[in-house]
Amino acid sequence: MTNHESLTRRDFMNGVGMGTAALLAGLPQAEAAPAMQSASDTFEPDVALELIALPRSVSLRPGRATSLWSYQSRVLKGDPASVQALPDSYLGPILRLRRGQKVRIDFINRLDQPSTVHWHGLHVPDTMDGHPRFAIGPGELYRYEFEVRNRAGTYWYHPHPHGHTGEQVYFGLAGLLLVSDEEEQALPLPRGQYDLPIVIQDRSFDDGNQLRYLSGTGPTARGDASGAPSAPGNTMGGRGMMGGMMSRGAMMSGGMGDMMTRMMGFLGDTILVNGRPESLIEVATHPYRLRILNGSNSRIYKLAWQDGRPLTVIGTDGGLLERPVHKDYVMLAPAERVELWADFSKDDLGTQLTMMSLAFEGAMGRMMDMMGGSFMGGAMGGSSLAAGVRFPIFTVKVARKANGSLELPDRLSAISWPRLQDAVNRAKPRTFRITMAQMQWGFNGRSFEMTAVAPNEVVKLRTTEVWEFANDSGMMTMAHAIHVHDQQFQVPERRHGMGNNRVRDGYVDQGWKDTVLVMPGDRVKLLMRFADYPGLYLYHCHMLEHEDLGLMRNYRIEA
Repeated sequence: MTNHESLTRRDFMNGVGMGTAALLAGLPQAEAAPAMQSASDTFEPDVALELIALPRSVSLRPGRATSLWSYQSRVLKGDPASVQALPDSYLGPILRLRRGQKVRIDFINRLDQPSTVHWHGLHVPDTMDGHPRFAIGPGELYRYEFEVRNRAGTYWYHPHPHGHTGEQVYFGLAGLLLVSDEEEQALPLPRGQYDLPIVIQDRSFDDGNQLRYLSGTGPTARGDASGAPSAPGNTMGGRGMMGGMMSRGAMMSGGMGDMMTRMMGFLGDTILVNGRPESLIEVATHPYRLRILNGSNSRIYKLAWQDGRPLTVIGTDGGLLERPVHKDYVMLAPAERVELWADFSKDDLGTQLTMMSLAFEGAMGRMMDMMGGSFMGGAMGGSSLAAGVRFPIFTVKVARKANGSLELPDRLSAISWPRLQDAVNRAKPRTFRITMAQMQWGFNGRSFEMTAVAPNEVVKLRTTEVWEFANDSGMMTMAHAIHVHDQQFQVPERRHGMGNNRVRDGYVDQGWKDTVLVMPGDRVKLLMRFADYPGLYLYHCHMLEHEDLGLMRNYRIEA
């Protein structure tokens, strides 16, 4: 196989060759590993990839390199441009796929704990979705095979082992997955160097440049006396937070501070863009397509340009909108994506524009008022960057002239929406209330069980339904990011809670979604159709500490 030279980091941040470079990670041939998922005799892939999760050290700041986990990949069959590495970044490579392609991905786990890969936003069979029941141990291999049925859009991939998801994502395991199709290719959209993926994450570093998270986690963590590494999911003893608070595992894992971080969500004090702490992106006098992913564990962003120019939204989680939408700001919860048309063609050379996260209130709900902001700052990872404060994310510098330009299309896509009147439960939507009992999150009082499904979590294949998520459970109410696996859904109705005036104009509910922000007091209805695949799938909060602490359930699609 021919190796392809990686882009330099400067070229990437300048946007050079985004759509054309064939970037292989230069990995050695994988060692033999037991296959946990046998290959199909009839599946013939158009693209075959190898994806390895392994420990790695990356120089992110002056001084000692930072120990991380990272995905590395190479193309085994098909277009070599299907894998595009991010230079000098811990993030996994960008995977570039086309609608209709058949894809095989051999995932090899070289971590010291179980892992799995979830193709976030993709519509795939349940055995290919990365459910934690299919997590593989160290040294093992799982073969993912699926057809890309999603429309063009910005998707991503990350681990999904129960109790370890927040830890593994935080220490580096995540990457973008970009899908293209004929409808998108026919549009005059920014391409190549003018198509910029931007992954926003918050992290915290100690004095030795190592990432600070929950005690006893990460690639440098040592196991307990039994040799098992500690993690959010195995220090509870199955008894909820209070039941495990005085346990030996809990005391070894940082005591009350760690417990509160798991309950509230981790907030870092350093913003990283595309896996790097530097945040200056040089651009040309040309329109750009900014594909922004909130890859943080729990932080919500309120995106806005510092100079007040509006944001032009052209896409959400599930691809392009029907028409552009103009917003003064956009709310972006963990796992949500937004695509922006950013036109710098009329800006002078040397102009600098900063993307901000504006101040807002309410994410912590009554919990912040009850426990006090100073305590909560210490509990949520010791961050000096509290929830809802104003801060810069990245700066764009107009550094060069560009030849030619583009006009923003008035119409972006044609979408065939499911109809509310076709929902089999339109008169009585399924309601999922976010609850907490014994300091453990749940839906309708139930926390995660590996394969359990309650009667109200069973749906029929080839039906359309309305689900409503209610976030109004008293003093413990705080913001949540609800993600439903296997689905792209509509948001036909959103009822706002009291005090959410500074965020409500930032929702982009016009497009396909797979993750939705539900602020304290909000009730949000989702309209979705269960097509193609029966099986067991997840719905959960994508604030990953909440997920690891039980705010996740199964639903089953029955044929």
